[in-house]
Amino acid sequence: MNPSALLAKSAQIYGDRIAFACGDRRQTYAELRERAARLANALHDAGIGQGERVAVLSDNAFEALEQLAGLAVGGHVRCALYAHEPAEKNLYLLQLTGASALVVQDKHYAAMAPVLAQAPDVRVVLVVGDAPEGTRGYEQALAEASTDLPEVTLRPDDPHVIRFSSGTTGKPKGILHTVRGWMDMGNEFALVLGGFTADDRYLAATPFSHAAGLVAWPLIAVGAGSVVMTSFDPDAWLGIVEQERITFGMLAPTMIQLVVNHPGAAQRDVSSLRTMLYGSAPISETTLVAALRLWGDIMYQTYGQSEAMPITCLTSGYHVPDGTEAQRAWLRSAGRPTPNSVVRIVDDEGNDLPPGEVGEVVALCPGTMHSIWGDPEATEQRLLPGGWIRTRDMGSLSEDGFLFLADRKEDTIISGGFNIWPMELENALAAHPAVAEVSVVGVPHAKWGETPHAAVVLHDGASVTEDELIEWSRQQVGSVKKITGVTFTDSLPRTPIGKVLRRLVRDQYLGEAPRIAGA
Repeated sequence: MNPSALLAKSAQIYGDRIAFACGDRRQTYAELRERAARLANALHDAGIGQGERVAVLSDNAFEALEQLAGLAVGGHVRCALYAHEPAEKNLYLLQLTGASALVVQDKHYAAMAPVLAQAPDVRVVLVVGDAPEGTRGYEQALAEASTDLPEVTLRPDDPHVIRFSSGTTGKPKGILHTVRGWMDMGNEFALVLGGFTADDRYLAATPFSHAAGLVAWPLIAVGAGSVVMTSFDPDAWLGIVEQERITFGMLAPTMIQLVVNHPGAAQRDVSSLRTMLYGSAPISETTLVAALRLWGDIMYQTYGQSEAMPITCLTSGYHVPDGTEAQRAWLRSAGRPTPNSVVRIVDDEGNDLPPGEVGEVVALCPGTMHSIWGDPEATEQRLLPGGWIRTRDMGSLSEDGFLFLADRKEDTIISGGFNIWPMELENALAAHPAVAEVSVVGVPHAKWGETPHAAVVLHDGASVTEDELIEWSRQQVGSVKKITGVTFTDSLPRTPIGKVLRRLVRDQYLGEAPRIAGA
């Protein structure tokens, strides 16, 4: 579906309905269409043409949905920068994409101003809020622009969005998605989650410009409402669900843990919730059971990546922690392929592997990238004939089609000739009652080449020794795969969507020369 036509249709049918809310501010569908048109025309008036990249640097804010929609209807390629990253990182992303314009909150402009001279392609800067001298105010630009949707022809294969890989293994890459690919991706999410209606209310607690905005267009299509939190707080989240009668939410597992452990959680009326989506990181069985007790059977886990999404989904019916051993095994999986996706497991030569054998996950799914921006060689390495994509994730398929992820191909620990998957060890350690969070990385070992080392965050008030955790891992996965060292820490480095950055964990603990115990 053409985003411009879709927005016009929804404004006509659902004009008086609330499309977006942030704090005490509300925006109807009619207002969303008008503001999106003004933004697109303001950029066109400033000489930013169709197909040019426009970067957005903002926290979650009232302008989030109109910016997403405005860049789409203007035919611009949206590039969402990272509000939590230093200016040098965002400068790199501006240079990588050759962005022609930057839409930036005033709170972030001060940090970017000194480096913008190093991004000569940026010709236009719109500042949301107080615009310093030499810049143009976002509101002024919109006020002076036309309210008519621009006459832009959007073709299915036109560039639409550049997402950035999380940078778990190094510098982020730009992942280009077309109009068709992006819309198909959103529709696939809607399909696996049971569909949306005009009565749905979605709560975005993670960055709307990134993962939380993946479902924006299917929500717009049916006239549903979205609510965005400027920052996450479990008490505030529960209050919004209760007051706004939220039906659909998306949280990282760490956020779910904070919500279900909140002392007032059981007293809040969250009966309106019908769907809770999580992903990006493993969830502990303790947290999952608490969430099911609090919310009921509404949990959905999806697996995907910036290059392809969604690939699989573990739907609510497969969340059975008190079931048979076969049913409990589902919880360790990433679910089955979504209706329009296909998954294969292949060896290094691309040959299909039988059920139960670990190899690389290769997928065919609606939301597959068009290319890696500016890097045809990397694109060729990831995309296979027929539209298949190499995910670089390792995993296996069960006889009945459930995907069990082992780890990133680059994170495999080779110890004494044996392949060890950090995720397997992380799941084993997370089952220990004292462990709240854990990340396992490979560290150098004189005899074995590499050995697994765990960075562990304990539950408040909990206590366990390094030797006890090593023995626990030995009992869970055997002597060959056990961890051989532990570093206790207060927190783990994560992306905004909750994924642990193993690269940073590895850099931090490699420098500590950890004690090798029980080797």
